[in-house]
Amino acid sequence: MKRLLFLGAIGLLFFAVSVQADDGSATVDADIGKGMDASRTADDTLAREEEAIKLDGLNVAQMKEMREKAEKHAFQAEVNRMMKLIINSLYKNKEIFLRELISNASDAIDKIRFLSLTHTDSLTATDELSIKIKADTENHILHVTDTGIGMTKEDLIKNLGTIAKSGTSDFLAKLGEASPTEMTDLIGQFGVGFYSSFLVADRVVVTSKHNDDEQYVWESDAESFTVVKDPRGNTLGRGTTVSLHLKEEAHDYLEAGTLKNLVKKYSQFINFNIYLWGSQTIDEEVPDEDEEADKPIDDEDAEKPAEDEDEDGKVEDEEKEKKTKTVSKTVWDWELMNSIKPIWTRKPAEVDDTEYNAFFKSISKDDEEPMSKIHFTAEGEVTFKSILFVPKKSPHDMFNNYGKRVDAIKLYVRRVFITDNFEDMMPKYLTFVKGVVDSDDLPLNVSRETLQQNKLLKVIKKKLVRKTLDMIKKITKEEYANFWKEYSTNIKLGVMEDTSNRTRLAKLLLFYSSNSDTEQTSLTDYVERMKDKQEHIYFVAGTSKEDAMSSPFVERLLKKGYE
Repeated sequence: MKRLLFLGAIGLLFFAVSVQADDGSATVDADIGKGMDASRTADDTLAREEEAIKLDGLNVAQMKEMREKAEKHAFQAEVNRMMKLIINSLYKNKEIFLRELISNASDAIDKIRFLSLTHTDSLTATDELSIKIKADTENHILHVTDTGIGMTKEDLIKNLGTIAKSGTSDFLAKLGEASPTEMTDLIGQFGVGFYSSFLVADRVVVTSKHNDDEQYVWESDAESFTVVKDPRGNTLGRGTTVSLHLKEEAHDYLEAGTLKNLVKKYSQFINFNIYLWGSQTIDEEVPDEDEEADKPIDDEDAEKPAEDEDEDGKVEDEEKEKKTKTVSKTVWDWELMNSIKPIWTRKPAEVDDTEYNAFFKSISKDDEEPMSKIHFTAEGEVTFKSILFVPKKSPHDMFNNYGKRVDAIKLYVRRVFITDNFEDMMPKYLTFVKGVVDSDDLPLNVSRETLQQNKLLKVIKKKLVRKTLDMIKKITKEEYANFWKEYSTNIKLGVMEDTSNRTRLAKLLLFYSSNSDTEQTSLTDYVERMKDKQEHIYFVAGTSKEDAMSSPFVERLLKKGYE
């Protein structure tokens, strides 16, 4: 009986609780179990996903929309083959990816600038013409953004998924045969540099906005690519952002120092401003609030009414200097990377000696000013601008490395550094000459044939040699003695090696003669002093001037009055 009563009491209690709940008087803590892993709500999951996904500012909903609407495409077979060659062959020279991206960005800005000459509304979205590099160290993404012409949806598919047929076979054939160094040059010359992004990234996202289309997103993992309308709308205004999701071994390219060095090495003379997002620590003077807070309050002053304050004391307090302290503050901003503009693009009359000297020191790493310089524009079969310098001192190892490649002449194409590793840019005897060559005619796309490239380089070399010899010829007589002391062996080797310029080089030769005990003479001056009916130039070789003078042959000639 007791058992039945007990069960009945429990039943009544349960019924009472149920009625109370139905009446709405009972409450349940909505947060119970929310912090436990097994009971997390859908809202928490969504919030965590939104926090984790930071791809170009896309949230989860936008990412989902992109995935659903994206059009998947396969790369052209030649593109696949080319990317494999690039990735497998250039793994030791990955840094060229930034050179290529900046070069492409510069070309895109050039196009919109040219278009704006005839279509004034083309710069409506933004009149800024710049390239900006930003490293997302937290997510290991490197962004390169330009305000160039941008790409339509069709452009993204066509330009980033295929290679123009006109030069594909030539490029692939050359790429297969080339050494890693030659390959670096070929990539720039054939205009397929964008694909070098996959040297450092396992995923590349290109966001682009063209004036004639909506903003689209191109994405690839090097196997295939997708194109989709950007759910965020127009965030760029106009232009392109290339976002590289870097491989683990390429995280060094997120470091500000590394990026600065690469821009300086390859792109410091690009026509448009290149900015890097970076931080710097500055010192700032601020009021010392801690000292004010710690200052004791006098009891009498505390009790003293405000209206009874002494006016003189008030003025004295106001004049009293407030205590400050220095604090360090981190400031983030865009830093200009290419403040040195290419002086070779300016007219010689607009450049002063100070600028020439600073430029020489920057490209030669020499502490002294140059002995001589020449700044010129060559026109004709190929057009190029150049500045050449003769250093005051010859390299200490010049003849130990005679005939080997030296980094003397830097080749630029449209202000983009291509290489300084050209064996045929200057003849061996003139490798001491430093300078730059910049041509808009040298090919950077697949439409030019390799033979044309070689032909143009030969024309450039021929003109560089002629201009160098003209520069040497114009060195003053006083300064030429120093030139001859440093480079006499080079000129003599040139006479032997360079048959096409032998006459020009012969005019630069100097010899000791019986005409003077101290000064050397040129062949031209010797000829002017020749006696009537003298048909020959007389010379003798010896280990020293004294040995030559003591030769019986010389004594007989001197007695006859010959030099």
